Amino acid sequence: MDDRSHARDDRANPEGRLPRILVMGCGGIGGITTACLAEAGQDVTASTTNETIFRRVQDQGIEIADAGVTRRVKTKVALGIPDDGTCFDVVVLATQPPQVEEAARSAASVLADDGIMLVLQNGLCEERVATIVGEHRVVGGVVGWGATMPEPGVYERTAPGGFTLGTLSGAPVPERHEVFVRALEAIGPVETTSNLRGKRWSKLAINSAISTLGTLGGDRLGALMPHRFVRRLALEIFTEVSAVAKRESVRLEKVSGTIDLAWISLTEEERLVAGSPSLVAKHGLLLAVGLRFRRMRSSMLSAIERGRTPAVDFLNGEVVTRAERHGIAVPVNAKARELVWALSEKKRTSGLPLLRELFEATGPHGA
Repeated sequence: MDDRSHARDDRANPEGRLPRILVMGCGGIGGITTACLAEAGQDVTASTTNETIFRRVQDQGIEIADAGVTRRVKTKVALGIPDDGTCFDVVVLATQPPQVEEAARSAASVLADDGIMLVLQNGLCEERVATIVGEHRVVGGVVGWGATMPEPGVYERTAPGGFTLGTLSGAPVPERHEVFVRALEAIGPVETTSNLRGKRWSKLAINSAISTLGTLGGDRLGALMPHRFVRRLALEIFTEVSAVAKRESVRLEKVSGTIDLAWISLTEEERLVAGSPSLVAKHGLLLAVGLRFRRMRSSMLSAIERGRTPAVDFLNGEVVTRAERHGIAVPVNAKARELVWALSEKKRTSGLPLLRELFEATGPHGA
């Protein structure tokens, strides 16, 4: 184990200093983001409302377990919003979706007049944050990697990847924040998009399948995807989300390193005929995804285990709500949402039998 304390990066913003960054949330994504930025010499402060995490990070730094090697990264940390008068150029929202609006309201008081909030939550949270700080101050960040917090203040990166950044209007990220955008490369590759909605809906479909099925199955992706009926559930969820996105006039775009929703969604023929070559290919892709991201564990499952509100209403629930507006049936998303809440309320137990219940309740399915 080693302690790392790097000198600050010489790259400064137009005012001659590094951007001041506040990361709201010290779960898996927030912890890894803070640690990587701190290692790169950025002026970053972590904010948590969990006193156990706060004490651990304050006393020992952020501990990262990576490929059998553990290291500690020292960083500034605050219990709640820093009260030292600091005004932040960037607020990174890295809480779970159910806490995103509260986090945005809390951090708005310390956001610079020309600052931005970077929304990392899964779902469609940019619109919610825009109502709090204004659309011109919101940047969406689609996360293409995974992380978990096995214990307070200890983090493990479970999948590689980077970010896709964009704005609700399609305009470029403000040039004055270029230094911060470059700083994110310490975590992974950064690309930008003028079609944030298309990227977000593609990621929404992936999370509505992978995260929710992982929550119900109670295991990592690598243990679930070898089961054919689990893959079929994922394909059905992708197909339902794609149908709703189309009615929402969203042009789906592949998220870097993930699945092309336009291709993998089931055709009517594939839903009726077992064993077609195209269906075999789609199952094969999901097997490959399960292998590549085999260590990934649902953050929603971790939230439930910690007694917190699951994010299912921001994932499958978002799909169900919008489907109702258009008169579209989305039975797998609707039942999955119901079962996640039952799991959260301790009326069900996670595992393959719960996924089998979802499969049988929403059939008939093809192979």
